[in-house]
Amino acid sequence: MSLTLTATHAETSAPELAPRERETLRHIAAGCTYLQAARLMGLSKHTVDAYLRRIRAKLNINTTAELTRLAISLGL
Repeated sequence: MSLTLTATHAETSAPELAPRERETLRHIAAGCTYLQAARLMGLSKHTVDAYLRRIRAKLNINTTAELTRLAISLGL
């Protein structure tokens, strides 16, 4: 049985992410909580939440699992 994967809209649109959005995505995909990511980045938890909402809206992503998959595909 073979599995064929196709690029999703999120993967083909990834360059649209700002550097801080990419950094936030990397921390969340590594298993950090919003608060932990915020502390590592020197931001508030609310700013991290805003970055993640922006990423989800830009790339039509709904779950943390999808965010993690995107981060892995981008090599973050």
